[in-house]
Amino acid sequence: MPYLSLRVDLEGRDPAAAEDACFAAGALSVTLTDAVDDAILEPAPGELRLWPRTVLQVMFDPDVAGVDVVLTLAGALGVAADAIRIERIEDRVWEREWLKDFHAMQFGQRLWIVPRHEPLPADPQAVCVRLDPGLAFGTGTHPSTALCLQWLDHGLKPGATVIDYGCGSGVLAIAAALLGAAQVHCYDIDPQAMIATADNAADNGVSAQLRLHDSPATLPQGCDVLLANIISGVLCELQPSFKPLLAPGGWLVLAGLLDEQVDAVVAAYAPWITLRPCGGRDGWTALAGQRVAPG
Repeated sequence: MPYLSLRVDLEGRDPAAAEDACFAAGALSVTLTDAVDDAILEPAPGELRLWPRTVLQVMFDPDVAGVDVVLTLAGALGVAADAIRIERIEDRVWEREWLKDFHAMQFGQRLWIVPRHEPLPADPQAVCVRLDPGLAFGTGTHPSTALCLQWLDHGLKPGATVIDYGCGSGVLAIAAALLGAAQVHCYDIDPQAMIATADNAADNGVSAQLRLHDSPATLPQGCDVLLANIISGVLCELQPSFKPLLAPGGWLVLAGLLDEQVDAVVAAYAPWITLRPCGGRDGWTALAGQRVAPG
């Protein structure tokens, strides 16, 4: 069955009121998307944080939607009728359709992220994480995730104990396990992330190596590697909490930083560890440092 799609730039209008108006007009679905590619980083669980410019896309049954619906919606939103873009869309298997542009990606020498619809790379030395995009953050497409994956490819030692703080989809934890980590401890404030991590770990056969933590208080102290791909303000706040989690000689890898935020994070951690850039991409930087052993 085809659908009738109506799209309009909200231009600062209340998204919740716009959504209510759409459903009142008989909409089957309402989607809010970014108009100009503004990033939204780490909303809290349950928080609805939108872009400065948001596009509203509304799907209607074409048999019941016509000019009257367009006029009704224009009046409810306070826009001209010709500002609403109309398109007829054929039905598809939507839950798989959006994955067609997600392809296998290589990070460093061995590590790959491979979606389930693609074959594994032919390289017998390849270490492959099977992963499709989902609700939780982390597939390797974002520069900060890619930088962490690159560090793991060359920096992780077999048998290491790892903490993935802010695990999202679990991509870093799973990669660490497949690269030889003996145990990986995962924590995220978002319950959806913990579900995604558990599911993705099972799909990749590494559930036995992962430990999921409902609270940061249960994370073990003295690990060999601590990965945190979060945002700069949170990383600065967590600095005192991270110190006991990392063993002397252990590596701290921080990502989620825009280039201009690096100095502030380096300064926050300077009392106990020296962090240096270990990679950069598209305006994002990752930091790494090894905690000095006493004496």
